[in-house]
Parts: sequence; structure tokens; C-alpha cells
Amino acid sequence: MSDKQGVLGIFSYLDVTIETVKKLRDSGFNNLRVFSPFPTHEIEEVMDEPESIVRFFTLGGAMLGAACGVAFTVLTSMDWPISVSAKPIVSLPPFMVIIFELTILMGALATLLGLLINSRLRRDTPRSMYDTRFSEDKFGVMITCSKDGVKDVEEILTSQGAEDIKFDGV
Repeated sequence: MSDKQGVLGIFSYLDVTIETVKKLRDSGFNNLRVFSPFPTHEIEEVMDEPESIVRFFTLGGAMLGAACGVAFTVLTSMDWPISVSAKPIVSLPPFMVIIFELTILMGALATLLGLLINSRLRRDTPRSMYDTRFSEDKFGVMITCSKDGVKDVEEILTSQGAEDIKFDGV
């Protein structure tokens, strides 16, 4: 049996939800998840989540693609040299198309891989803690805390004007 408890507060207004998140974070509760019927930058700012590292996947994939493009074209030209007039066997300008295409391809595939790894699809959220009203017009703040902190969380949610509070073992 887990010693963690899930507490969900349901709110009607964005500003009340933001104030609740601020108060919970100030009280030391950091394991929060906010549900919203629409994306809002205010919630993103108050949650203070770290920036995504997906951009580094993209950069790494693009650099790998460029390196593969250079290696592919240069090694192919060296293995099967075709002398044309006084032109050098390895000449980068004609190879730039292949290098560019592999840079874009590998960057895009690495971005997809980074999104799948970092998408948090595996995050354990009890299905009973989701309310269908979050897809319509309500906001939700879910806090995962120890069983000792449930009373404090409930007091904060009640003082902030939560319309409904649900509990669930995580």
C-alpha cells in the first residue's frame, strides 16, 4: 500500500486556480498537476516547469544527419571516383543537397523520439482523479502528497474556494 494520497480540487475560475497553485507551492507542495479546459500561459508561468529538453534531441539529430550526409557523399565519391574535367573528386557544393536533406530528416526523427520520451504519457495519474468537467469549463488542481499532508491541502483548497474536493490513494 502506498503512503501517497491524491487530492483534487475543482475550480470555476482561472484566477482562483492560479492563486491556489501559488499558495500550494508556497506551502511546500510541489507535486502538482493542473487541468484546464484550454491552454493558458498564466498556468504555465505559475507552475514554473523547467524548459523542455526536446530541442537538444533536435540539435543532436540534425548534427548526426549532417555528419552522415558528409560521410555518405564523401566516402561514396572516394570509393567510386569519377573524374570530370579538372574538378576535384570531393567537392562539397554538389553534396550540400544530400547533407541538407539528411540534416532535416534526422533532426525531425530525433525530435519525434524526444517528444515520445519526454511526453509524460507514462505518468501515473489515477483515472478516478480526472473529471470530465475539465474538458468543458472547470479547472482542477491535483496534489500528490503524503497522508500526513492531506489535511493541510484540504484546508488550502477549501480556503481558496474549491467547489469540490476528491480524494484517492495513489
